[in-house]
Amino acid sequence: MNAWLCENPIGVEALQWKELPMPEPAAGQVRVAIKAASLNFPDLLIIQNKYQMKPPLPFVPGTEFAGVVDAVGEGVKGLKVGDAVAAFAGTGGFGSHACIPAALAMPLPPGFSFEDASAFICTYATSHHALLDRAALKAGETVLILGAAGGVGTAAIQIAKAAGARVIAAASSDEKCRRCIEIGADASINYGQGNFRDELKALTDGKGPDVIYDPVGGDLAEAAFRSIAWRGRYLVIGFAQGQIPALPLNLALLKGASLVGVFWGEFARREPKNNAQMLGQLAQWYGEGKIKPVLDVVLPMDQLPQAFERMASRQVVGKVVLSNP
Repeated sequence: MNAWLCENPIGVEALQWKELPMPEPAAGQVRVAIKAASLNFPDLLIIQNKYQMKPPLPFVPGTEFAGVVDAVGEGVKGLKVGDAVAAFAGTGGFGSHACIPAALAMPLPPGFSFEDASAFICTYATSHHALLDRAALKAGETVLILGAAGGVGTAAIQIAKAAGARVIAAASSDEKCRRCIEIGADASINYGQGNFRDELKALTDGKGPDVIYDPVGGDLAEAAFRSIAWRGRYLVIGFAQGQIPALPLNLALLKGASLVGVFWGEFARREPKNNAQMLGQLAQWYGEGKIKPVLDVVLPMDQLPQAFERMASRQVVGKVVLSNP
């Protein structure tokens, strides 16, 4: 097999495309012949030794991928050689093969493309858990999505619309805003220009958004929270900008607002049955055409450095995907 190996987590430049021994699945595992893998923000953090999970060295990065089961370990039930699956496994995706616990393999229904499936679990599960479980989003409410053109942002637009909400997409350029409208947002704000709070006030008739979905953090967070509606819910998804904001808690008091943490990975670990039910609903929505991953570009697997460069350019709309022949 071939894979990108991280032997020294100092960044993309230390990764090497290497030929490695073919792994055999242990008890309870399956081996997946990887057809496609997508880039997520944690993939960059983990090879820089900045992520909360620090795998033992050396390791193959790549949190999320899809492919075909080509070997099954002892004791595995419900999966067989030839089954199409997707997985969010934490590591192993940037290569030709990976062995993973069978419990992490999500069977793919007919018609689910490998490229779409590789860009599906993390972003859509995060957004579904955030908007429908943690925020209890209702039809007719207004959602402000920060970083709306990114992977989780584009997924959040689609899930909020599927739930019957009105969506305001906030992004860093006019082109990204235009793409968000194409994906389904009702309105957009370019926070790279103009007065963000004034535009948000005008778009909500002075009321403010009922739910704020924030995977960005940084200097936008306080301005957004100051604009939230009465009984609003502010969803803390992540900190793509790098800075963890410090919000004045009196804002929550004055608006009767809730600051809600969203950690889908821990939800999946603690509530596996609820997570499996959620993934089943998401797969059904995909089959019905309600949601579909937005793919920015698909590159060959051996072009991982170029894929990271594309992600770092801040021009990506949706997800960058790598594919194997």
